[in-house]
Amino acid sequence: MEGRRRRMKVILVDDDPTMHLILSKMLRKLPEVYVVGTFTDTKSAASFLHEHTEIGLAFVDIAMKGENGIEFAARLGSSGSSVQLVFVTSHKDFALEAYELSVIDYLVKPVSQERLQRAVHRALTNWRAFHSPTVQVPPLQYAGQIVITGLGDVVVSNEAGRVKWISRKCTELFAYLLLYRGRRIPRSKLVTDIFGGMEQAGAESYLNTTVYQLRKSLEPLGMREVIRSENDGYALELKDSSIDYVEFEAQVEELQTIDASQVEIALSVERLYRGDLFGDKAYVWAIHETERYSQMYASFVKRLVASLISLGDISTSSKLLLKLNENNPLDESVISYLMIVHEMAGDKKGLTARYTNYVRLLNQELGIRPSEELTILYDSLVRAFTDKKTKTAKP
Repeated sequence: MEGRRRRMKVILVDDDPTMHLILSKMLRKLPEVYVVGTFTDTKSAASFLHEHTEIGLAFVDIAMKGENGIEFAARLGSSGSSVQLVFVTSHKDFALEAYELSVIDYLVKPVSQERLQRAVHRALTNWRAFHSPTVQVPPLQYAGQIVITGLGDVVVSNEAGRVKWISRKCTELFAYLLLYRGRRIPRSKLVTDIFGGMEQAGAESYLNTTVYQLRKSLEPLGMREVIRSENDGYALELKDSSIDYVEFEAQVEELQTIDASQVEIALSVERLYRGDLFGDKAYVWAIHETERYSQMYASFVKRLVASLISLGDISTSSKLLLKLNENNPLDESVISYLMIVHEMAGDKKGLTARYTNYVRLLNQELGIRPSEELTILYDSLVRAFTDKKTKTAKP
């Protein structure tokens, strides 16, 4: 019995009984789960889930007679059900819509064993995270300081551990509320910004689901109540927290000038920037702030590099500049600094390659030539090599 209790319970909802047989047979090959119910309509499935709250996963057909799978998922979300959903469909056209919803995966019929196993593994990871007895945190109490990483990723942790996000949308909702922390955001704005493009009623239902999932994600760390409901809106209320991008901006503002005595401090500030705001998630609503922090970082590093070059630190300057160049190969000021570093290192070949490659890139990508200032700089740096050679050759 102990082994069975550790396995995740699964139900199947499909108006085609043949699919019950197919999926049941495939799921029997996965020892970590077992099917406890099969249903041909959503009404009986919903009734069963209401009575059996321990169900971990439901495979739901999208195209069913009566209430379809998407409507069923919306109803479950509104009711606060914690069951994870995987959509099953005969039409690939539903894939994008399923991706936008708060479901963990979708499968296209005919379902392969490998694809089914991947979906189950994802559900098991979530299920185990929220059924582990190892974390017991009293409600309304944080387990130490909250540490939030927003540069390069979205990570929340404290002494109790790290938040394991239930869905992509609950991660996005947290990031959104974090950006506007302490302020009430109306539900209507959240629906527009996060669920834009969906039908209104469906979007509101999935907002309900996402809020529930977000609180459930935060609960193991004693942080469920940081998501506050206020006047038909939500706010993120944090105490005793450290947010990396807030700290980065504050320290950049303090270092308006970077002299020799401040270089080490500036280098530690640079290391705070581990990537763009919220990493590669590319939230449309965060584009302005993402670009603002990116420009802030680039400007700060250029000031730091100028100080390093004045101190003759070629190696560190080069590493920082190459980082900037990788992020934006078209930034001419970075190319200027790199050319200066090549000259300082006595690397004429590298200097020429840097300049000619940039000229080629501009022509290929934009059909333009570099500025006159860059060309003049290049010529002067090349002449410097000639001058050095001439002085060396004199008796």
